Amino acid sequence: MGFEVRALDARAGEDWRREEVELIVADYLSMLLQELAGQPYNKTAHRRLLRQRLPARSDGSIEFKHANISAVMLEMGYPYIRGYQPRSNFQRDILLEVVQKHVGHNRQLDDLTLSAVERPAVAAEYIDFRRVRSEAPRTELAVREVSPSYLRAPVKRDYFAREAHNRSLGEAGELFALNFERWRLAEQGAGQLAERVRHVSVEEGDGHGYDISSFEADGRERFIEVKTTGFGERTPFYVSANEARFARDHNASFRLYRLFDFRSAPRLFELAGPIEQHCLLDAVTFRASFG
Repeated sequence: MGFEVRALDARAGEDWRREEVELIVADYLSMLLQELAGQPYNKTAHRRLLRQRLPARSDGSIEFKHANISAVMLEMGYPYIRGYQPRSNFQRDILLEVVQKHVGHNRQLDDLTLSAVERPAVAAEYIDFRRVRSEAPRTELAVREVSPSYLRAPVKRDYFAREAHNRSLGEAGELFALNFERWRLAEQGAGQLAERVRHVSVEEGDGHGYDISSFEADGRERFIEVKTTGFGERTPFYVSANEARFARDHNASFRLYRLFDFRSAPRLFELAGPIEQHCLLDAVTFRASFG
């Protein structure tokens, strides 16, 4: 889909050469474009083809490099391939430069990403809630070497901010979380409390600092703010100043539910209490990220 993949010889044990990085980045972006377009593709087949063209690289080495590319894509403001969790320890200059070359001014990538973040969503009717919970990602707090400005991709849009304004996606995520809460309480033997769970943002409007009023099984209050993405678990999200303040003021009862991979296989993790205890929270934009 616009990226050419060529064969290349290399020696085992060497650092990745630029020519190798060019090849794997092209293949990664080919898969990402198909994923953003909602088209099926086979990761195993792609990896086998790369092994043939990079004979000195093991499956593990290729998978690790895919994770490095995911980290660069996320750093540059783009989504990453589902299942290739970002790993940030990589040869920065080479990889950043190659990825920028491939994504910079790429109209197809821009069009497909924009379409993906603005696509409507609906909440699934039948969900096995026993399988949706996940551990929250760890925040990477390591100080990164500042890259030269020419290595920074000229991102045309803040795709994740656009997704945060996707009302259809947000409402579908809140409904998912509402049903999850009622299920959670019923599973804990608190069916009467489950019946009292309220969708506050719908009943009373935004502005309270949370979306759902729920309970712990012992009757204590639980205030839930829901943030939903169609992308991976490490995708940044945005909160309001009011939401961040409410989380601090109600640290014992506040939960942020982060729903991810919402359109394919929705899952969620919880962040309890102040958001900045779990994320890198920008003091100006209130963009929350995991590093």
